[in-house]
Amino acid sequence: WLFIRGFQADQTGMFLDGLSLYQFGFGTFLIDPFFLERIEVIKGPSSALYGGANPGGFVNYVSKRPTGGRIRYVETGINNFLNGYLGFDLGDAINEDGSFSYRLTGKISGGGWQTDKARDFRGTIAPSFTWSPDAATSFTLLGSYQRIDLRHTSTGFLPYQGTVVRAPGFGRIPRDLFYGEPKYDDYDRHQAMLGYEFSHSFANDWTVRQNLRYARVSLKEDALYGAGIDFADPTKLARYRFAHDTDVGVFTVDNQLEGAFDTGALNHRLLLGLDYRHYSIDHVQGSAFPAASLEPHDPVYGIVPPPVATYLDQDLKRHQLGLYVQDQIRFGGGFIATLNGRYDFVSTDINDRFTPAASAKSDEGVFTWRAGLGYEFANGLTPYASYSTSFNPTTATDVNGDLLPSETGRQWEVGVKYTPDFIDALFTAAYFDITRQNVVGLDTDFTPPRPAAIGEVRARGVELSAQANVTAGLKVIGALTYLDMEVTRATGGAFDTAPVGTTPIQVPDLTASLWADYTIQSGALEGLSLGAGVRHVGKSWADRANTLRVPSATLVDAAIRYKRDNWAVALNVSNLFDKRYVASCQEVSACGYGAGRTITLKASTTW
Repeated sequence: WLFIRGFQADQTGMFLDGLSLYQFGFGTFLIDPFFLERIEVIKGPSSALYGGANPGGFVNYVSKRPTGGRIRYVETGINNFLNGYLGFDLGDAINEDGSFSYRLTGKISGGGWQTDKARDFRGTIAPSFTWSPDAATSFTLLGSYQRIDLRHTSTGFLPYQGTVVRAPGFGRIPRDLFYGEPKYDDYDRHQAMLGYEFSHSFANDWTVRQNLRYARVSLKEDALYGAGIDFADPTKLARYRFAHDTDVGVFTVDNQLEGAFDTGALNHRLLLGLDYRHYSIDHVQGSAFPAASLEPHDPVYGIVPPPVATYLDQDLKRHQLGLYVQDQIRFGGGFIATLNGRYDFVSTDINDRFTPAASAKSDEGVFTWRAGLGYEFANGLTPYASYSTSFNPTTATDVNGDLLPSETGRQWEVGVKYTPDFIDALFTAAYFDITRQNVVGLDTDFTPPRPAAIGEVRARGVELSAQANVTAGLKVIGALTYLDMEVTRATGGAFDTAPVGTTPIQVPDLTASLWADYTIQSGALEGLSLGAGVRHVGKSWADRANTLRVPSATLVDAAIRYKRDNWAVALNVSNLFDKRYVASCQEVSACGYGAGRTITLKASTTW
């Protein structure tokens, strides 16, 4: 799970190369960092440019693509769970003038993981080609295919009693417990993407761009999961069987026109855009409860789980067309004003084959906007203030079977960025106040309770960060976030599980990290790097009523690397002291251990 400023972003806040990778249910897209140039995190509501998304912000993955130069890189490694991999990254110009170039990146991996009996086998290939007939024009074709076959790791569905605190019947559950059934555990993923990026700059300093991609994933899972402590026998874990068959297709295209012009003393950088998304998911889900319980300290496998009973069979389609404009205006020597406006047309069609009465259609239009003002001082100091709004379409229906209105968000933010001239560094500080409205909750005036857009959550926080190349070879990176989240509107009924004044689950109140890395610059040990860091994850709540706490945890990481000529080796250790901790709980019967000590040895070469 990814949370940005307290709000979950791993479904509605994922982008690849600036195009949305919207995810719903189990129709997720997995991106291996080996195939990325960088990862960008955009904080705060950003719908004014990017349409429907998470109010806390989003993550944008940037793919590797041809550089026009020669690339020859191979990397291999293995960790302490005997999970090994081999990756390669190759590229070059195809013709003499360099107008055609290619890049081919691939990786294969497999082996064990922290959980006993867990296994995986993964393979991904990503070819790309660039055609640049002149300095003003570029066309890049990007593709990828991924296949994953695995037996699940068991980390996210353990009871609060037995992980955070001792259970009276069996104490604490071993961190490597496999709570599934080895012979009844399937995971089969096929994921493919194909798209392009086109840009052309005119002589008058205007540029047109079109980015397009179609992404598809087919995922089938069938496994046993933990269901809390067995009430009939408190010395065992209850289990249930869950299975799904999910097929997703996402088509996205973004058209842009960008240019610069002046109006008197105002220098404008104008961006006009039109984008379109089509999302479809066809998924079937089923479960069976109970399956045979398991003794966590002496598990016995070999049962035949009960047959799966379907409870969801749905085909969902969504069309979203957005028109947007941004004007960045410089004036007065150092002022920067940024103005954004966007209007989205959203159409959603849910065909419920299991419960036809739950089928629904909706059409809505949503306007979002943003305004920001900053001032760049000559000494590198830039204070700023901004206000922004967002929306996020929903898939829940009310008591009448109508789709609920989109969630909305708004944020105030003030901060400062500082790039001093006496050191190669960047320091930032920000205060933000986000309100998320139309949050879906259960209206308990109905029996059974039905979804309704009746909730509101407020998140206020402070973010500090620093990145500095202190001296030759010494790099320091640090960050701290303090977060105060509160449910400010709820049902207020007798069965309200998240009343006003409570804090949403899984959200730590404090996160902090500090990393230092030093590379020896000369002498016999030139090329040797030593790194060490500390991460802190604050306490969070395990239940919506805020009666059960997940304690904070502080972890230490370390690295040793050596590079000589075109060869490099590295030993990376996360959670150096193998601290046992619970990362978070999404309810009292669904807590997950954080990863224990993971040691990875890798070697690489270029030529």
